[in-house]
Amino acid sequence: MKNISPTNNSQLSKICLRIYAFHEKVNQTQQSPKQRLRIASEQLGNNTIETSLAVINDLEQIAHNHPQYHWIIIDILTTFVRENAPYMPQEEVTSNLRAKVRVDIQAALTVIARRDANKDPENEQLDLSHTDMRGANLNGANLEQTNLYQANLAGANLREANLAGAILSAANLQGANLYLANLEGAILSAANLSGANLSGANLHRASLYLAGLHGAILNNAILDGANFRETKFSK
Repeated sequence: MKNISPTNNSQLSKICLRIYAFHEKVNQTQQSPKQRLRIASEQLGNNTIETSLAVINDLEQIAHNHPQYHWIIIDILTTFVRENAPYMPQEEVTSNLRAKVRVDIQAALTVIARRDANKDPENEQLDLSHTDMRGANLNGANLEQTNLYQANLAGANLREANLAGAILSAANLQGANLYLANLEGAILSAANLSGANLSGANLHRASLYLAGLHGAILNNAILDGANFRETKFSK
């Protein structure tokens, strides 16, 4: 096991104290889910990353135990991601594909990705459009029908993710891992898939109009019915 330096011990203590303080505040409400939800909404994004992590954890517990708040909480978390990880114009983004999302952003995305989608209301759609999620870990994520318009997912891990019917127009998926991902019927018009790993991915009836696939790996990908009109395969 790696030794923890005194500095790291101090940081860990601060994190634990902040998380404890948040849960103490929640406990004072006698665990009313409505009051917990109100406190969490007030705290999320307005304090430290450590506090946000505690809030996100509490929100997931509320959603699990009180299904009537499920979609409200998912909407709170997607709004949190959009407001705290906004899309950056390409000229402001470095070419470093190893960039990682902030820890609390990743935590929110993890909760969204593993939610019980059966509790999602009909005719509602996850909105993660115009976000910067470079390097995010979304392995096995359920993002079916999600609005990811102009999202930056460069270098993201989307292995075996469900992106069926997702809107990925103008999204940046450069170098993303989409191994065995389900992209059936997804809209990838003008998306950047340069260097992406699409091995075994399901692109049945997906739209790749004007998409960039320079250096993309398409081994064993399902391509029947896909729209490759004006798709760019080489520079």
